[in-house]
Amino acid sequence: MSIKKDYIEGSRRISNYWWAITISIGGIGFFLAGISSYLKINLLPLTTVSNLLFIPQGVIMTFYGTIAILLSIFLWLTIFWDIGGGYNKFDTEEGIVTIFRLGFPGKNRNVCLKYSIQEIQAIRISIQEGLSPKREIYLQTKDTREIPLTRVGEPLLLSELEQQATELAQFLGVALEGTT
Repeated sequence: MSIKKDYIEGSRRISNYWWAITISIGGIGFFLAGISSYLKINLLPLTTVSNLLFIPQGVIMTFYGTIAILLSIFLWLTIFWDIGGGYNKFDTEEGIVTIFRLGFPGKNRNVCLKYSIQEIQAIRISIQEGLSPKREIYLQTKDTREIPLTRVGEPLLLSELEQQATELAQFLGVALEGTT
């Protein structure tokens, strides 16, 4: 086997769907509650919010609802565009490593980095424990650049991280380094 391809999950994760749904529902609820207080009509079916004073409660609820709706639109668009998704392709036959990621729409939406296997110095593991743990695998080039190979946001299990990094270093025939 001379080609190894790892797919990277982008923003289409269960947690992002959860937050997009939750913020959408909350934002619409707050917005409708604020508008109900202005119009003195119940726009929400299960509550009575038309007796709220528009100033200051209704204005604040409308403001928070608008901000939440805008944030949920942003989250839904990142899920739709699958920001951060892509693949890592390692081809020992041609001697090329290709790292492809999707970004926001525009002229630079597709990020495609290609390196010769001769340029690769090592595969590096970075582990930082604590409140916000980071467990990442990097492709380290001879000119000291470090290109992340793992997905962002959800740290891998230590055993899974070590296994992936070891297999990749052996596949490419380079050293394996680690930092904590």
